Amino acid sequence: MTRPVLMLLIGLFFGTGIGVVVAAGNDLSLTGHDHSDPTHHGGTDHAAMHVETVEAPDGLGLSVEATPDPVGGYNLHLDAPNFTFAPGSASGPHVPGEGHAHVYMDGVKLGRFYGPWIHVPSDGEVSVTLNANDHRAYTRGGKPLAAALRLD
Repeated sequence: MTRPVLMLLIGLFFGTGIGVVVAAGNDLSLTGHDHSDPTHHGGTDHAAMHVETVEAPDGLGLSVEATPDPVGGYNLHLDAPNFTFAPGSASGPHVPGEGHAHVYMDGVKLGRFYGPWIHVPSDGEVSVTLNANDHRAYTRGGKPLAAALRLD
């Protein structure tokens, strides 16, 4: 199977589930709770946080390459043109083109990452999303700006 077809299939597979993964990674659920009191959750206005996505600025992109690590696992390189990793602004106000990445291995969030290099310890399905400082996932045309690949 050619690489473009494989990437398309992986994209379709993750495209369906990425919304669920992003929602789970942002502690969103289908069960409701009271948003009328912003102090209910430590002073955070969760009603404002439930806006899940933000449109990516023009030119912002994402691709991921993996290189086997000689000791084990893989080193991932996130190529994110026109994106600035901004660890000092995490959980702060949205600034277009700034933020962090969320990395998932087999659908489980490994965490937030604030730079272009990441080590993952094992084989599996890796997906990466770019997220704004306020944790909303960047989208383009309503679809998550994400990259996925199979490590084996």
